[in-house]
Amino acid sequence: MRKLIAALSAVFCLAGMAADSRAQIFNPTQFMLGNGMQVVLIEDHRAPVVHHMVWYRVGAADEQPGVSGVAHYLEHLMFKGTPNVLPGDFSKIVAREGGRDNAFTSSDYTGYFQTIARDRLELVMSMEADRMSELDPKASDAKPELQVVMEERLSRTDNSPGALFGEQLDAAQYLSHPYGRPVIGWPAEIQRLTLNDAMTFYRSHYAPNNAILVVAGDVRPGELRALAEKYYGLIPMRPIPPRFRPQEPNQLAARRLSMSDARVVQPSMRRSYLAPSRTAGEKQHAVPLAVLSEILNAPTGRLHKSLVQGDGPAVSASAWYSSMSLDQSTFGFSASPKNGRKLEEVEAALDKVIADLLANGVTDEEMRLARTGMQAETIYARDSLSGAARIFGVALTTGLTVEDVEAWPKLVDAVTREQVLAAARHVFDLRRSVTGYLLPKDQS
Repeated sequence: MRKLIAALSAVFCLAGMAADSRAQIFNPTQFMLGNGMQVVLIEDHRAPVVHHMVWYRVGAADEQPGVSGVAHYLEHLMFKGTPNVLPGDFSKIVAREGGRDNAFTSSDYTGYFQTIARDRLELVMSMEADRMSELDPKASDAKPELQVVMEERLSRTDNSPGALFGEQLDAAQYLSHPYGRPVIGWPAEIQRLTLNDAMTFYRSHYAPNNAILVVAGDVRPGELRALAEKYYGLIPMRPIPPRFRPQEPNQLAARRLSMSDARVVQPSMRRSYLAPSRTAGEKQHAVPLAVLSEILNAPTGRLHKSLVQGDGPAVSASAWYSSMSLDQSTFGFSASPKNGRKLEEVEAALDKVIADLLANGVTDEEMRLARTGMQAETIYARDSLSGAARIFGVALTTGLTVEDVEAWPKLVDAVTREQVLAAARHVFDLRRSVTGYLLPKDQS
């Protein structure tokens, strides 16, 4: 959703709209059930549709050592039945009623969602509450599902040199923190997962007081509260283990990786730096880093101008950063060379961009364009039921509040050039970096 507005008239129009919307972006309603379950409603009455999501404050980084992948495995088993819904029937029922559903696991959270007609909201709430408290997968279903997970890893990771390369980079970036292990799990550990491992994880973390209900769409607060009390409110709260994770030691040495694979056609390089998030590390730098990412990634931004345009050595270049993670995040770059150019040239050009940034900072015009693009992104997010719900789910599971989400435009507007420079100087320290080359086999 990060797009700058190309036409000048659109830029001014959107900037004005952003200014008018700063007090409230989504105008959410929030309340808490008696059992500790948080509920957020983003009303949107343009169509008789709702997007219903349950988020759990637990993800792959909360797994115990030796059982990597168990959070994702449990996500699969959540579709394998309760005493009231037969294995596989959950999605069939949703589809039969004209809806769609799915689930996802990350390092910090696990989410389940359904998009469905508003008059079927009660149905999906009843089924989601049912599997929150009554999940009962059988060994005969659990073992084949573990094979499904292994096949998913094979297709998405093992068959993709880029995905394998990313795994290696993450493992090198984090010396101690579990963000360094893949969400889907390491192959040898996935193979050893058992139904008991998954159900132990379920009983430890899947409880209403560790969950957030986010609903976006055509429903009123009173109606949602009544349904939430009826279905989720009856589930007893349970003790939840503290969310303790190993934290990163002081990183003192730059790391470099080189990986070659016969399946690689286009060489590429990546570099990532350990970076604060809005809830971890030097948090004051998080929003300025988001602005910096927008500046660097703009279609006419520094990376494109210096690495791609004209005689630049790269055919593509980009930067990435997410301010919403429970613990420290990363700020990263990636680029691929033009035919006949070397990765070393690309890296040197990237180093030059970073050195210039650290020496001279950013310009007022870059700040203006970045703010406009970010405010436009915020406005566009209101057009998507699922997008709005996801913003709140990610924020709330990573330590932010509803008020933090609503304050985003003001925070972006308040960022100064000096703060962006300070954030860049804090993060772009090679001692806290990993640089990797992904090469064809004959270039190893």
